[in-house]
Amino acid sequence: MKLRCSFVPALIFCLLSLGGYAPAQQTGNSDVTYQALRTVGFGESVGVTDLTLKRDSATFHLHSGTLCFLAPVQGKVTGAVFTGDGNLVLNPPLPIEMGMLKLLTKSDVFSENFSEMMLRFTDATYDEVKKAASGGGGSCAAGPLEDSRNVTRKKVHYNLEARILQDVLGTEPGGLFVAFIHGKRYNDKMIFAIDPHGAPNFARSVAPEEVELITWDENKFGVWAAHHYSEEYKKGTASSAEQNETIRIEHQQLEASFDKGAHLTGKAATTIVSAVNGQRVIPFALFSTLRVQSVSADGGQSVSFIQEDKKADPDFWVILSKPLAAGEKLTITTTYDGKEAVVNTGGVNYFPVAREDWYPNLASLSFGAYSNYDMTIRVPKGMQVAATGNRVSDTTQGDQNVTVWKSEAPLAVAGFSFGKFKKEETKTPKGDYLVQSYANQEPPDWVKGIQQAVSGELPTQGSHVSEAVLGTMDTTSLNKKALAEGQLAMQIYNDYFGPVPYKTVALTQQTACGFGQAWPGLVYIPICYYFDTTVRHQFGLDLDRGYWRVVTPHEVAHQWWGHAVGFNSYRDQWMSEGFSEASASIYIQAVYQKEPKKYFEFWNDERDLLLERNKEGYRAIDAGPLTLGYRLSNSRSGFDITRRLIYPKGGYILHMIRMMLWNNQQGDANFKALMQDFVRSYANRAATTEDFKAMVEKHMTRDMNLDGNGKMDWFFNEYVYGTALPKYNVQSSFETGPDGDVVMNFTLSQSGVDDKFAMAVPLYLQLADGRTVFLGRMPMRGNKTLSQKVPIRGLKQIPKTALVNYNFDVLAEK
Repeated sequence: MKLRCSFVPALIFCLLSLGGYAPAQQTGNSDVTYQALRTVGFGESVGVTDLTLKRDSATFHLHSGTLCFLAPVQGKVTGAVFTGDGNLVLNPPLPIEMGMLKLLTKSDVFSENFSEMMLRFTDATYDEVKKAASGGGGSCAAGPLEDSRNVTRKKVHYNLEARILQDVLGTEPGGLFVAFIHGKRYNDKMIFAIDPHGAPNFARSVAPEEVELITWDENKFGVWAAHHYSEEYKKGTASSAEQNETIRIEHQQLEASFDKGAHLTGKAATTIVSAVNGQRVIPFALFSTLRVQSVSADGGQSVSFIQEDKKADPDFWVILSKPLAAGEKLTITTTYDGKEAVVNTGGVNYFPVAREDWYPNLASLSFGAYSNYDMTIRVPKGMQVAATGNRVSDTTQGDQNVTVWKSEAPLAVAGFSFGKFKKEETKTPKGDYLVQSYANQEPPDWVKGIQQAVSGELPTQGSHVSEAVLGTMDTTSLNKKALAEGQLAMQIYNDYFGPVPYKTVALTQQTACGFGQAWPGLVYIPICYYFDTTVRHQFGLDLDRGYWRVVTPHEVAHQWWGHAVGFNSYRDQWMSEGFSEASASIYIQAVYQKEPKKYFEFWNDERDLLLERNKEGYRAIDAGPLTLGYRLSNSRSGFDITRRLIYPKGGYILHMIRMMLWNNQQGDANFKALMQDFVRSYANRAATTEDFKAMVEKHMTRDMNLDGNGKMDWFFNEYVYGTALPKYNVQSSFETGPDGDVVMNFTLSQSGVDDKFAMAVPLYLQLADGRTVFLGRMPMRGNKTLSQKVPIRGLKQIPKTALVNYNFDVLAEK
């Protein structure tokens, strides 16, 4: 052995290595037990006759056939292949889930037949089957086993063997059950799964719910059903507030260095607290192209890890040398590097592709979990960085600019933006927020290409763009507009919702054209926002339903909705997007007071999004309840359906509550009290739909108490948990009473709903001088028509007409 030790500390380390004291560097995927699970083959086989396996809401009827078990690993059997005559019946515990199954299957009962099924498990399946087996089995078909491996590794990209290893090496009983079902009626690419740590992210994460049915078929992709354990609903303990991750992250010490090509070199010291007893295998989310170089635990001890090929099932798992007890704390240090997490789009523009997982994060990527962050970010000299947290320092070290950041409060996520920016900044008159706006000084390559085509430097290949006269594509010219909108939004929202802990909010240009995003104190604004209206018109981007008018105030609103107040699960995400949409309407109403038409256009556009049919023939309003969130995007109803639902309908729900709380004397005072109480109560933690409902009930008015029980069940059942959509019609006439006051005769009808539907229907008067004033609310239930004669005291001049729902107070048919 040849050693080279050029100075004393290194010499000491080399001698210690020879003496066997230095730990050996662990390599990825080298754990012996993991490799055994990865390559396990068949062991024994048994015959089964009329065997019933009840797994929560799923009942597997194995009428006749053979079960071939996988060989034991560490003494545990973790799978079996069934061939024969089988049937699956699914009976979810929630009406919402039964409704979703009916929508997808067009049947009242979910019953699927199969002749092949692959099972993977760490629960008591092996013992249960062995006990009920009817004798020896037949030959074992390897096809279902290989198919399941192909599905998890190349289709849904989930490392199932790593998850099984978590239970095999754990000291507590496992509860994992996964069935790969080759169905004959609905789909032959179906997976039913149960996981006490949250159902596996095969199609879309439904954690913290433990039970799911999904299809991974490209033509019928999506979540068919998901829920908590059925027993929890029976006991009344099921809640979207559950946290089923095996760890929580207390602190992140992150270092990230980028070169001009956007190659990332990272180091993360992640302090975790175990949420369960006896776990050795820790799951993390890390962007697939970021490849782990080493992992160590407290004291620098090297530990094993798992990370398969970036195009396969690349989940990052850490294998500890000894199990953690519940509540035990440990710091895991990971070094990693790679490309594609950030993309160099040319012109010193960099686009962060990996927003939540550019560092080892919770595997569920939950926005309901908050951590403290310290970050050091290095970029090439001459570039600027904007990031989450407070800027502690900004220095130049050699050919790099180095910025250090520290979170001022626990954050749901951490992020950054860097490039060659022009920066503008200002403070809000109230709230003491520093608002910054960053625009890139040079255009990205795709913009340069258009500019060159227009100028004749490049052939246009038949494009008509060169014939047009483009407006300015210099994004720095509209930097002050972004700054002004950000400042106004922060000031308006601070007044309505109260303060947030992020005292600096940076708006940064990103090279993506069609979407924005917001992290705590950091907002990504699409580049096309910074183009002038001429450019957007020539690109066909002005038919946008007012998108460019609201994108900045919507994203700024996420400082409150999604960050200051998080959402616990996908069933609560509507509050983040919907509340931000409603906040944008408040911004429009405040800023465009002299142009009230813009406010009405906003809500009309929101309603159109909900009521228009997509190319699959579905209206978003009919696709399913708001609380199903992004699950509603599937191949049957369309993958655009969720965007067209949770943004506008979530916005409408908050707007409806706002209008119910509004009165002529106090205006929005009641609404502000509600929202500020909500922000204070759930600051820096996650809220659920049920939490918000309880808060509304705390602040509800007499007009809102339609059931007389102090509850808002009537409203939430109709609009949040349901798909109701009423239709209204009002007819009116007026006369002068004996005292000279106007008397209104009106007939009001509510239709298109069930008998339980209730609403406090808002009535308005359009006066003779053109003004519209609020008259009051009429409680109505079911499909009903009411006729009344109402004296309007003090009004002497005959109005033009009575109006219903003038301010889009109720989400209803046109």
